[in-house]
Amino acid sequence: MNTLKIAIQKSGRLSEKSLELLKDCGIKISTSNRKLRTESPNFPIEVLFLRDDDIPQYVEQGVADIGILGENEVWEKDKNVTQIRQLGFANCKMCLAIPKDEEYTDLSFFKNKKIATSYPKILSNFFQKKGINVKIEEIGGSVEIAPSIGLANAIFDIVSTGSTLLTNGLKQVETVVESQAVLVANQNLDEQKKAILNRLLFRIEAVKQSFENKYILLNAPNEKLEEIIALLPGMKSPTVLPLAQEGWSSIHTVIKEDTFWDIIEQLKAFGAEGILVLEIEKMIL
Repeated sequence: MNTLKIAIQKSGRLSEKSLELLKDCGIKISTSNRKLRTESPNFPIEVLFLRDDDIPQYVEQGVADIGILGENEVWEKDKNVTQIRQLGFANCKMCLAIPKDEEYTDLSFFKNKKIATSYPKILSNFFQKKGINVKIEEIGGSVEIAPSIGLANAIFDIVSTGSTLLTNGLKQVETVVESQAVLVANQNLDEQKKAILNRLLFRIEAVKQSFENKYILLNAPNEKLEEIIALLPGMKSPTVLPLAQEGWSSIHTVIKEDTFWDIIEQLKAFGAEGILVLEIEKMIL
């Protein structure tokens, strides 16, 4: 039987989140011995555990059919792969940072300056679009130390909390781009593998929709139903059921996570009571 080969990072937070996504999709993956290759017993997929910066090349060459990795690695490696969808985890910022005692006004600060980075292509493209000439010093790791040892005037790197910058006497001055985990695919998948990929995407979409939405149940006075229903479009429209208590109805619906608290506050203002909020395990549209 044909299988779809998926490459994921062999260790770290991105690896854990990728395996968690497959698990949420109902795909069993054995990681007990942490082999570099394993097959699922209940879905036609084979997992390859690789270095994240190698994944674009392996997907381009067909060693892996698809891969999960950070957008930053897709941009930096610039291989001929197709980006299928963003996955909503492993979010990070890629920023420019300078010594904390330096005075900063705008991007012109970097003109003719030397910048240390592990992402020369992303950085070069950014400054070319801005029309600013910079000197790029490519290094493999410990980018933050470069200014203090005289290797560079500034750095360009991934920033999460910023604590590493502070420890090395640096301050963030510009966010160049924001990145997250994405699913990429080889550009020449055969029809069987495309069919398996579509099955996987269907499951991923159901999982992502469940994370982005909440199921709510509430009791509402009938005289306020029209206003409350206007707040709650749901997947098509809310379900409204009469309660045993005259003049009241029960409303069931789904709302977006990012608008949740604003809507709850408005519901309370319209007299809604007994509001229950439930996690959604899967959501099929």
